[in-house]
Amino acid sequence: MRKIKELKSWIDAYKVVETACEELQLAFDFFKEEAMTEAEIDETYAATIKKVEALEMRNMLRHDEDKLGAVLKVNAGAGGTESQDWAEMLFRMYQFYCVNHGYKYTVSNWQDGDDAGIKTASMTIEGDYAYGYLKSENGVHRLVRVSPYNAQGKRMTSFSSVFVVPLVDDTIEIAIDPSGISWDTFRSSGAGGQNVNKVESGVRLHYKFVNPLTNQPDEIVIENTETRDQPKNRENALRLLRSQLYDLELEKRRQAVAKVEAGKKKIEWGSQIRSYVFDDRRVKDHRTNFQTSNVQAVMDGGIDDFIKAYLMEFGGEE
Repeated sequence: MRKIKELKSWIDAYKVVETACEELQLAFDFFKEEAMTEAEIDETYAATIKKVEALEMRNMLRHDEDKLGAVLKVNAGAGGTESQDWAEMLFRMYQFYCVNHGYKYTVSNWQDGDDAGIKTASMTIEGDYAYGYLKSENGVHRLVRVSPYNAQGKRMTSFSSVFVVPLVDDTIEIAIDPSGISWDTFRSSGAGGQNVNKVESGVRLHYKFVNPLTNQPDEIVIENTETRDQPKNRENALRLLRSQLYDLELEKRRQAVAKVEAGKKKIEWGSQIRSYVFDDRRVKDHRTNFQTSNVQAVMDGGIDDFIKAYLMEFGGEE
């Protein structure tokens, strides 16, 4: 049923484009007979192009994992409060993106910053093609602004990194060696109800394994404070572990270690994929050179044009 639904969505999308092209040809015939104005035919043409480009962009999401949900993690770089504040702003941007696109997201881990912002935070995102669209966000994001945390009002530069991996579902089997798993429990931090800070409901999963990319011993550490129920948090942590292991298998299968891992550069100058310059009202992606002056719209989740530019340039690459 899932396969049928996927095929039907492609057929329906094609029919929409086909109908739009037929209507454009008809509109042009009307124009020649002076039954339509030039402005009306321009409007019809623009609408048709938009539908064609939308289908073309979706065709860039052709890998098996593209149609899955995603696990998105934001880490603050060096720089204390300023970078931690920037990490929280980025996390908020992706939350708005999910809301704008009807994706369901759940915050699976959250560590407050020392004075403001966050040190790290993760969310699971459920929805069709969430990973396919958001994989373009992998990498280092740079902020330039007059810092509210600087007494001299100086212009500051901050860095935060974003990691995105596919969220595996029940149709994908991942082998996990139980002997490689160990658990820690801890009390959740931050605001909560009567028992959130009193009961050790937070879990930390350690998984020791041989990394299929390097053939060397490795360890994955996952924290989950999603609920007040420790067994539920253990279940969620195992799901996130399966997602990370699946991502490693994809890398091995394609012999492209750099796909996700290459985005994990040092969080510093020269490694950023995108710059957000608040004073100059400019956000620029350094991979595609696409930029916009509507900074507020971007921070409110309006990153669709950046995603489109990335997919149209790199999405078809194997």
